[in-house]
Amino acid sequence: MKKQLLSSLVAAALLGTMAFSATAQNLAIVNGKPVPKARADVLKQQLERSGRPVSAEMEEQIKEEVIAREIFLQEAGRRGLAASPGFRQQMELNRENVLIRELFIDFQKKNPVTDAEIKAEYDKFAAANEGKEYHAAHILVDSEERAKAIIAEVKGGKKFEDIAKKESKDPGSGAQGGDLGWSNPGSYVPEFSEAMLKLNKGEMTSTPVKTQFGWHVIRVIETRQAQLPALDDVKPQIAQQLEQQKLMQFQDGLRAKAKVQ
Repeated sequence: MKKQLLSSLVAAALLGTMAFSATAQNLAIVNGKPVPKARADVLKQQLERSGRPVSAEMEEQIKEEVIAREIFLQEAGRRGLAASPGFRQQMELNRENVLIRELFIDFQKKNPVTDAEIKAEYDKFAAANEGKEYHAAHILVDSEERAKAIIAEVKGGKKFEDIAKKESKDPGSGAQGGDLGWSNPGSYVPEFSEAMLKLNKGEMTSTPVKTQFGWHVIRVIETRQAQLPALDDVKPQIAQQLEQQKLMQFQDGLRAKAKVQ
């Protein structure tokens, strides 16, 4: 009698342990159907792959999302929507999107941007932006006659900034009194840059400057040696830019090799 009782207790304990183990593998049971915890793990991994850290609060939100999806999936199944043409078309489209995304991820994993490539790109940027920077301002108008008149007005005592706010056709700088901020001369069209380089601090062009945009009256407010950011400060941006360039080259290469009839 005692042996039978012990056997029953052991069996019950084992069954309880097995049931607990099975429950631990499931996130929940919805309408009698187990929802595997692995579904939540997949969503969590997708967030982490996109660079978003998953907090405890977000894990709870993921759990609720998975449960909600199961409820909706069960209802869709009850209505037989899995056999509908629309569902099949969307599934094929999603399959293509996911597979293409995995192709690009695989390429980037096998062709990472190196520190040497980042340094080389930074050196190119530094070489193109070395030398002087100019803090300039301008007034843009439609005619040479008006530009000449503005030069005369400024020389006669009118404020450059006031005329720019009232008349400049450049909406960005006009509202700022013509102020263009600090820039490398190469940032401007050649005619503008050439005229600006002839000016010293505080000087204004004595004649209007013609460009594709109209007629300019240019003034140099200040000059300084170019101040470049440190490599470490721009390294993430350079890496991202190079990753995109490599990916575009990979895509272009595949298209070039493809035989399309």
